[in-house]
Amino acid sequence: MVKKTHFWLGLLVAVAIISGLVASCKPKPAPLGTEKNPIIFAFVPSGEAPEIIESADTAAKLLSEKTGYVIKGNVATSYSAVVEAMCTGKAHMSTLATFAYLLAHEKCGVDCALVSVRYGSPYYKGEIIAGADTGIKKLEDLKGKRVCWVDAASTSGYIIPRIMLKAAGVDPDKDLAQQTEVGSHPGVVLAVYKGDCDAGACYVDARDKVAKDYPDVKEKTIVVAMSPKIPNDGLQFVKDFPPDMRKKIVEAFKEIMQTDEGREAMGKAYGWAEVVEKDDSFYDDFRATLEASGVSVEELAK
Repeated sequence: MVKKTHFWLGLLVAVAIISGLVASCKPKPAPLGTEKNPIIFAFVPSGEAPEIIESADTAAKLLSEKTGYVIKGNVATSYSAVVEAMCTGKAHMSTLATFAYLLAHEKCGVDCALVSVRYGSPYYKGEIIAGADTGIKKLEDLKGKRVCWVDAASTSGYIIPRIMLKAAGVDPDKDLAQQTEVGSHPGVVLAVYKGDCDAGACYVDARDKVAKDYPDVKEKTIVVAMSPKIPNDGLQFVKDFPPDMRKKIVEAFKEIMQTDEGREAMGKAYGWAEVVEKDDSFYDDFRATLEASGVSVEELAK
């Protein structure tokens, strides 16, 4: 009996030693910010794809040069795809729009570091535009019409305009003839301009993004309504991003936004002119506005 006990004890010890040796032989993951484990900077597709891709590459390059980290830009297919990437470890930094950021923060602790500034303000407005020949003059006129949205997670291109419609007595899911998500703000403008949709929602004034190619865009489309002010988008990090690396990247981003190349890249992508440091509390008033309108970020994040 004693011999059997010694045998099994010896076997268990041997297994433990072997397991430890095997575990110690497993290669450790490469440090974050190196070629084998780059920092993934996810960009939302709110503008024209070629411009966003070019801007993502430029911003990543400039940040890499400033910090010494390997940073790769990546343009996602949708706002929701960026939220998913940030919550599953496939991305580390992002340029999430306001509502998408709130979702990501609620879902997995994504945290705001910088907020963009356009036209001297960290806030912006959304607008609902319509074809000038559609007869649409006010929100109530959208009943029975075809409406284009940006993306279901877009603040000015979906969330807020739907709240505005409901306040005007128009149920988007019952009263509209057709709803289409086109994926970008300029895409909404072009859909309305070309008559593919009678009306659409975008930021103020996304029509400027297509005016070079379609100089009569403000003659063929009209602004039906504008939203209250909305906090701007910005730069965010995943919850467990190393604090020292985050600080270094934030400082580098502020510096590149002082350069012509940096401003041009982020301006071309999203119209960013500069950035300011803000924490998550910057969005609290907007959260309260959503809650008062019956939109629960907490419920949507489940």
